[in-house]
Amino acid sequence: MMRKTHLIHPMTRRTVLITAFLLAIPAFASESVARSITIYRDKFGVPHVYAPTDAAASFGFAYAQAEDNFWQIEDSYIRGVGRAAEVYGEKALADDLVVHALEIPKHARREYERLSPKAKAVADGYIAGLNWYLAKNPGTRPRLITKFEPWMAFAYSRYSVYVNFLFRQTGLRAEEMKDAAQSQGSNMWAVMPAKSAAGRAMLFLNPHQPFFGLGQWWEGHVVSREGWNLSGATFFGSAFPTIGHNENLGWSHTVNKPDNFDIWEETFDKPGDPLAYKYGNEYRRATEWSETVKVNGTAKTYKFRKTHHGPIVAVRNGKPMAIRFARLEEGGAFEQWYEMGKARNFAEFKKALSRTAVPLFNTMYADREGNIYYVHSGAVPRRATRYDWSKAVNGADPEAEWQGYHSLEELPQVFNPKSGFVQNCNSTPFTTTIGPDNPDESKYPRYMWGDPETGRARISRRILANKPKFSFEEWERAAFDTTAIEAETAIPMLGAAYEELRKKDPARAAKLAGAMEELREWDHVGRFDSKAMTLFSLYFSKRVRQARQFPEAIGALESVIGDLEKAYGTWQVPWGEINRIQRRHTSGEEPFRDAEESYPVAGGPGDIGIVFNFYARPEAGQKRIYGVAGHSFVSVVEFGPQVRAKSLLQFGQSADPKSPHYMDQGKLYSEAKFKPAWFTAAEVKANSAKAYKPGL
Repeated sequence: MMRKTHLIHPMTRRTVLITAFLLAIPAFASESVARSITIYRDKFGVPHVYAPTDAAASFGFAYAQAEDNFWQIEDSYIRGVGRAAEVYGEKALADDLVVHALEIPKHARREYERLSPKAKAVADGYIAGLNWYLAKNPGTRPRLITKFEPWMAFAYSRYSVYVNFLFRQTGLRAEEMKDAAQSQGSNMWAVMPAKSAAGRAMLFLNPHQPFFGLGQWWEGHVVSREGWNLSGATFFGSAFPTIGHNENLGWSHTVNKPDNFDIWEETFDKPGDPLAYKYGNEYRRATEWSETVKVNGTAKTYKFRKTHHGPIVAVRNGKPMAIRFARLEEGGAFEQWYEMGKARNFAEFKKALSRTAVPLFNTMYADREGNIYYVHSGAVPRRATRYDWSKAVNGADPEAEWQGYHSLEELPQVFNPKSGFVQNCNSTPFTTTIGPDNPDESKYPRYMWGDPETGRARISRRILANKPKFSFEEWERAAFDTTAIEAETAIPMLGAAYEELRKKDPARAAKLAGAMEELREWDHVGRFDSKAMTLFSLYFSKRVRQARQFPEAIGALESVIGDLEKAYGTWQVPWGEINRIQRRHTSGEEPFRDAEESYPVAGGPGDIGIVFNFYARPEAGQKRIYGVAGHSFVSVVEFGPQVRAKSLLQFGQSADPKSPHYMDQGKLYSEAKFKPAWFTAAEVKANSAKAYKPGL
């Protein structure tokens, strides 16, 4: 039941009419729908969309999203429908070919048509909101898409998951499509009431995504008289928050690695029939089709083939490679996330999860009843265990086939453990907590998971296990912890190498003496004034990411010292001086500039085993390094009789440099502080800076 404090009135006959309008999205209905909606922008620019129906709330959500970053929405959809080469030229062709080989537009259209009436109304509402924004803002000029269609949302979501996440895990390269056709980490924790000073379950949501481009987060809140009251974050182009909380429960995701795709080596060897491929003692015929792709205005036609296993996406050593992704054709993620956000308790939430339509992502959950839950979720095909599914299998072998999907209950999971906590940081599901409540690895087929242990998981378990009870304020501080757990082992190992060097080459070692002393005396905590954090973070990154260039510890440290001395004249550079956050164009293609405003950041790259994850890159001609991924949406939630929440984006709500919300959260991010995430109607109204009807 919705609380009486909401800012909208009980459902009326007009609400029903608005729902009917949105089911068909007639143009004349948009103004009527817009008049039924109120968007409250709070002091940080976060939109709280109040509407009579879920469909109307999605309409307002779209309008507010487009106000903040229409460029990114259109960019995401351009890529999703496989038309990026029309805008970006040859460099985007490979990804477009992947989109067409996977038949993403076709599958997207079919999924949209199969939606339940309720879900279809929400999808229609979102697209109607985008088109209404274009109609009311003629100054916004699309680069390609002048009218959005509902199926495009499902093409974009497939692109986001199957091309942006999964295809890059296959070991295939998008560029290999030219031969076949004639293209980051997260944290999440939950604690039970026994680990909370207030006796309430708490959740920490912390996806680590790129700060620019396709995967960046945007915060919003939708409320309707149909029982929707969901606050959280999503990517630009999505119709509602895909992580967050309602008044009863909340959840987050981290990227995981269930084996939810496979590659088959196909054999086309029948004389005179180029579409015949071997299967058992017979031959089957592949399907062939053509797609026209425009590159810088020039149309090019490409031929594609697919077997019953899936599309041919590469040719290696003369062998065509067919790929199949779990749930690519069926879809269903939209409805699953929608139902998760509408769930009122654990049973309803788990029922939504049981669809296993979201093909990957760990899921972590907490609720007002005190439950916490973790599942290594995803759509995992059932397979014969005698094959090594981590490699391409023989497409001619009839026994090398999928045998349906594993159910939710068959996936690794933890519910209300005796330890009182669960965590996942892109890590193995088998060290989710401490003690016997961890899943037993021996009970799961090896293909079901591929996640390693991570330093972020190790430091998370230590933080969660060592503190008997967390106050909400302590929960906030833990979300920005800057202890680098890898320093505990890496610095002693470096020290041992240094001692060997002192024996063999004292003169060379003498040049490193000051830096080694700094590292040995360090407490392994990142701070603005820490010179040791600068040395260690840069050193560890060289060792991990440039291992071939710097196979020896001493060589990596010498290289770091040389780089710092070249840029600053000294190796003694405080971490806050070099490690910075600066906002540029949403595309990420605008270069960073030392001379322009930026803020120091105490966090560091996830490789060093740090909760406050901040990946920074150097910029040609500049001294500093600038954040491009990491802590992107950060939220802490306490589930009591009334939800208490705080949140943060790394920059701010708006991508417009002229907006007061372009970088207003960046200063808080630098200071490792949250902003309020107002949720109740009373809070929203009291902290509203602006209230308006979209486009009116």
